[in-house]
Formats: sequence, C-alpha cells, structure tokens
Amino acid sequence: MPGDRLMRIHSPEFKAMSERVLRATELTSRLNVLPFEDEEGKAALFEQILGKPLPPKVTIYPPFYTDHGLNLDLAERVFINQNCTFLDYAGIRIAERVMIAPKVTFITVGHPVDPEERRSRLTGGPIDVAENVWIGAGATILPGVSIGRDAVVAAGAVVADDVPPATLVTGSKATVHRQW
Repeated sequence: MPGDRLMRIHSPEFKAMSERVLRATELTSRLNVLPFEDEEGKAALFEQILGKPLPPKVTIYPPFYTDHGLNLDLAERVFINQNCTFLDYAGIRIAERVMIAPKVTFITVGHPVDPEERRSRLTGGPIDVAENVWIGAGATILPGVSIGRDAVVAAGAVVADDVPPATLVTGSKATVHRQW
C-alpha cells in the first residue's frame, strides 16, 4: 500500500504506518478541540495533517478524523461536514465541488476475510471521488471504490462497488454470502 495490495502486519511498512497513525491521531485530537472561529489554528493543523495547505475554498467542519492524512488529496471547493472519517492510507482523492455530509466514513484499508490471514495482513485500495459528487449523511465508502462525476450516494449507503457517473446509489442491507 498505497494502492491495491496486501501489507504484512509486523513488517517495517506496517510499523511506519502505525507511527503515522499515532501522529495523525495526535494532530486531529488537537484540531477537534480548537475554537470554531480559530481559522489560523485550524489551517496550521490541517497543513500538518495533510502535509500541505488546504486548497482554496475547502471547508471542513470539525470534528474531523483521519488515520494517516498524507494520502488525502482534496481539490478546490470541497465541503466536508462534521464528524467525517478518512482512513486514507491507500489513498483518497476528492475532486472539485464534492459535498460530504456529516458522519461519512471513507475506508481504504481492511483485513482479509479468511480467519487465518485476518491477523497477519491488511488489504486495501484507493478511493476516487469525481467532480460534483454528493455523499449523504452516514454513508460508508469501502476500499477500491470509484464514484463517478455528478453521482449521489444516499444517506446511510454502504458503497462496496464503483458508482457510475450521474447515478443515485442507496442501500445498506447486510446479506450472508458464505460461511466457513
């Protein structure tokens, strides 16, 4: 990782990722207790979290959470509402004019389904959100998903597959696919 692949737990790469998670958690915990009107303080912390300044006209309402931060790529005129989480180790790209409602979660890393591999490896894939997408409250975007231009993800949706441009996706019903 970043990208589509496996990472062994207890590897140097995993150790480096773990160290960054601790640093990002420290920075976001400081960000999330600043007074709302402290624009200068928020800008300075976002620059440390993201490794670069926020692009012009990006609005992020804390609380804001990320486990890495350095692989979160935000374009201009992105709006991120309160209480969103970006687990961005494998990379998240948010294009221009994307609106993200409260409590949306982006997850780029997971674990294998196989019980024997679950504790020894991580899997993952980047998330790509195209221009002018609207993501509703409480939606969850899973690893490797691309969301096409002008699409709408309904509130509470769990997105595990690519979303075509100019479509509405809904639903969060869990179903049994297999047993072991």
